[in-house]
Amino acid sequence: MDTSKMIKAYCLKTKEKNVPMQDAVVTKTAKGGYMATGHDGKGNKMAAILNEAKAMQAIADGVAKKGF
Repeated sequence: MDTSKMIKAYCLKTKEKNVPMQDAVVTKTAKGGYMATGHDGKGNKMAAILNEAKAMQAIADGVAKKGF
């Protein structure tokens, strides 16, 4: 898979920045924002807050699933 299109996030456990998120699922928050959850491939859970354009682009590119 092309890692340039993947959602990148901060891994709290390993303190790494811009880690590509695998098996990402985009959900809608209670206030109408978008959030992606997934893992880094090593078993560490990750989450990222996204704007609507970035969330819809990730779903369209096939790097994230729609969870709402």
